[in-house]
Amino acid sequence: MPQLGESIVEATIMSLKVKPGDNVATDQEVLEVETNKAVMGVTTTCGGVIREMRAKEGQTVPVGYVLGLIEASAEEMERTGSKEWSGEQAPPPQETSKEPQKDDGAHFKTEGEFVEHTHAAGGLPVPTRRRGPQYLSPRIRSRMDDLGITEADLAYITGSGAGGRVTINDFENFISYVDGWPSKQASPMRMAVAGSMQRTWRRPIASASRPILMAPIMMHRKRHPRKPGYTLYFARAFALALAEAPESAGYMVGGKILTPRHIDLGIAVQVSDGVLVPVMRRLNESKLDDLIDEYNMIVAQARNRRLDDEHRGGGIATITNFGGFGLTNSTPMPLPSESLILGIGAVQKVPVWSDEVECFVPVEQAQMVASFDHRVVDGGDIGRLMQRIAFYIEHPELL
Repeated sequence: MPQLGESIVEATIMSLKVKPGDNVATDQEVLEVETNKAVMGVTTTCGGVIREMRAKEGQTVPVGYVLGLIEASAEEMERTGSKEWSGEQAPPPQETSKEPQKDDGAHFKTEGEFVEHTHAAGGLPVPTRRRGPQYLSPRIRSRMDDLGITEADLAYITGSGAGGRVTINDFENFISYVDGWPSKQASPMRMAVAGSMQRTWRRPIASASRPILMAPIMMHRKRHPRKPGYTLYFARAFALALAEAPESAGYMVGGKILTPRHIDLGIAVQVSDGVLVPVMRRLNESKLDDLIDEYNMIVAQARNRRLDDEHRGGGIATITNFGGFGLTNSTPMPLPSESLILGIGAVQKVPVWSDEVECFVPVEQAQMVASFDHRVVDGGDIGRLMQRIAFYIEHPELL
């Protein structure tokens, strides 16, 4: 199993494309795996004959696990730089299970206030708060570690001890109570989303919203032969506004606020069990018409969970169109690696007072919501940023 990303420690086998006895070429895709980011293909390092496939569909295996064995000629090995297998093996794959998995604690690494568990529920790294409310005793924390449970998972428990303290009996009763509920194993992507949101909430996140007139881009799109997506209109306007005030998407590290070097924006795309965020690079440097093909391509890639390296990670902010689900307002949450996210609500026809005709007239508008790290920017900064976005949306010919 190769290292498929900097933060990826394991992957789940989705499908096998070869079987023992098959001839394979160098760089041939032999199986598909699902990580916490996407579905990816694993290819051979050299050509030869498949002698054994150790991987099984549905298994979660760590980086370095031997997926299968290829019998190759000495010439092929020399040509590709492949080495003979030494017989060493990474830890065995974890079987998918609906039951909580116990752990001996050897996989926990304390980093200040947090603990990273390398094989928590679902087999993905899950940050777990080590020092939280004092009503959780060391014994309860030990059981939480065994089961891969975080404090957020225990929000339903009402303590029966003195001062509302949660006792070990409260904890065990809760575990027994939920054990019989209908359930399914959380997917790697669902666990990744959960981990990201926990890390995001370690910062003071604030939100601001304002209505925006949609008629200008609706008319522009109606006349446009290629019908750009509404999200692309806002992404381009967002990029132009950020290029004028890049500090709005700054990132705080210690006593410094880092300013983005490039305007690379993420586009949130809903998939079956989570959200993928492909990134469009230097979005402020290309016209709307030149971005349509790239936008359509990365949205299709994300929905198929097959993002290429060029569009994976490294964004400075994200845009999400929750209006596509009929939502008029929401509070989008930025990724842990970003300080800003812009959300767009569904278009509504609402009455607005007109001084010209001295009565209410119907207009089409949507709510635009920005969530941001309040350590980095204030409401006034975000208000000015949103004013610029609104200006570009109301003048789509500038996009």
